[in-house]
Amino acid sequence: MSEDLPFRALAEAFQGMEEVTSRNALTEMLIDLFKRSPPEILDEIVYLMQGKLYPDFVGVELGVGEKLLLRSISLATGLPQDRVEDLYKRLGDVGRAAEEAVASRKQVVLFREQLTVRRVYSTLERVAKMSGEGAQDAKVKLLASLFNDAEPLEARYLARIVMGRLRLGVADYTVLDALAVAFGGSKEAREIVERAYNVSSDLGLVARTAASQGLAGLQSIGITVGRPLRPMLAERLSSPQEILEKIGGTVAAEYKFDGERMQVHRKGDSVMVFSRRLENITSHYPDVVEIARSGLRSNEIIVEGEGVAFDADTGEFLPFQELMHRRRKYGIEKAMEEYPVSLYLFDLIYADGVDYTTKPYTERRRKLEELVSPSDRINLAPMIMTKDPEEIERFMMEAIERGCEGLVVKDPNSVYRAGAREWSWIKLKREYRSEMTDTVDLVIVGAFHGRGKRAGVYGAYLLAAYDPDSDTFKTVCKVGTGFTDEDLRNFHEMLQQYVISHRHPRVDSRMEADVWFVPQVVIEVLAAEITLSPIHTAAWGAVRPNAGLALRFPRYTGRLRSDKGPEDATTVKELVEMYRSQVKKIEEPASSEGT
Repeated sequence: MSEDLPFRALAEAFQGMEEVTSRNALTEMLIDLFKRSPPEILDEIVYLMQGKLYPDFVGVELGVGEKLLLRSISLATGLPQDRVEDLYKRLGDVGRAAEEAVASRKQVVLFREQLTVRRVYSTLERVAKMSGEGAQDAKVKLLASLFNDAEPLEARYLARIVMGRLRLGVADYTVLDALAVAFGGSKEAREIVERAYNVSSDLGLVARTAASQGLAGLQSIGITVGRPLRPMLAERLSSPQEILEKIGGTVAAEYKFDGERMQVHRKGDSVMVFSRRLENITSHYPDVVEIARSGLRSNEIIVEGEGVAFDADTGEFLPFQELMHRRRKYGIEKAMEEYPVSLYLFDLIYADGVDYTTKPYTERRRKLEELVSPSDRINLAPMIMTKDPEEIERFMMEAIERGCEGLVVKDPNSVYRAGAREWSWIKLKREYRSEMTDTVDLVIVGAFHGRGKRAGVYGAYLLAAYDPDSDTFKTVCKVGTGFTDEDLRNFHEMLQQYVISHRHPRVDSRMEADVWFVPQVVIEVLAAEITLSPIHTAAWGAVRPNAGLALRFPRYTGRLRSDKGPEDATTVKELVEMYRSQVKKIEEPASSEGT
């Protein structure tokens, strides 16, 4: 079998995926593509499918802007650059512009070498690694060499890959399902495939290993310092009593800080810091690197915690929004002075050759205490062990008074399940009464054209919660309140790269939006309450037949959750629990009055 694949075959597969509206059909297309692709390049195919060259944690980007890409298309086709730019403006899609430019090229190509996946990938790798004087011109020439040999359809997807705007909407979990069937025989192999992904966070590695070594190869993929794990996630309940009933017996309650979740890897003097979304954020936090070097007693270790900004003058915690000032390319030293960070650790994943994810929480915590040298810049998250709901309530109030969001309550016997959202970790925030006092993070899946002062931008957005059981996004509200004029302009521009011509196959909506998007952007929303809805699909039939759940009087809080991917958004199950807790708290006073 050839160790390469014509790029046209990949472009045709992408075209088919772009046109389907069924997730099952999308999965079948992936299975077919994976089976006929050489194992040696399956990782490259998966990366290109995601519009990238490596996993996010590697932190390598192509560094190609729209102007540079349009220059390369102009050079390859002989069309004046302003003509190519006009095509892009008219079509609103860099892929369609490239396709039309190549189809109407002015110059005759005397010799054309067939594009292959390996050639495209290796050329883009060279482009990504170029820097210094003359790099821009060299990048243009390399990209032009690809467009010179591209057929129109190939040009469409090549341009979209370069700009990271593939618009296929192929989720990681859809890929895992396809890999399980293609190389494990059925979806029964999904657990093995998913575990390999959860401990490696590298979809390309998992795909290539599955194709070349089968399930045995996937089972050999283990934890590696420098390669982040997908984080374990928590469910949500609204009272200590409910949590105690859910977990049973004694629980461990920890402060839930209003900071940025960090996975810190250390090997000798080398320290790397990864975000909740597994991005390499080391360059943003040089102080955390020094904190880890001086505060961790192990030479080879992976720990999890929260980086929390604090006021250097008062020592008080600062809110998450202040910490986000640290996410910048320039002025890092000044940002460190203005927004210093303390690290509060809550879990041990790996240390000196031992995988601690299989150990119970109590053992992980005890070992973590041994491996940390506490200081004012690094410590363990405050924790109590209790089975008393009143003690949890008091600890909760103490945490909130100190500027935390609430608590995370854990089953002391639970293992660390990378990538899983389970009831062994439960978030406890503020109580939900008749008023919804806690925020939710929802995904923008559609928009409605603005009128009057909002003409020319989107006037409101259709938002959805994530349903992990069906791997879909189910609508929960339409929101137009809380946006400043600047927000509306910025959102309109930002969302253009995610516009698609039809409702996305992973979006479950009974409402018709004016514009549909690939589910990608997550925003924070606060509402008056959660109500039953005959229109919205979140938790459809779960609370009452022929009804879903909706947010009443929702408003945007001003917080764009760039630290969360769409699958990290508030889940449908969380909304159901919030609704039931809310109803219970409304009904309790009424029942007591009747006694």
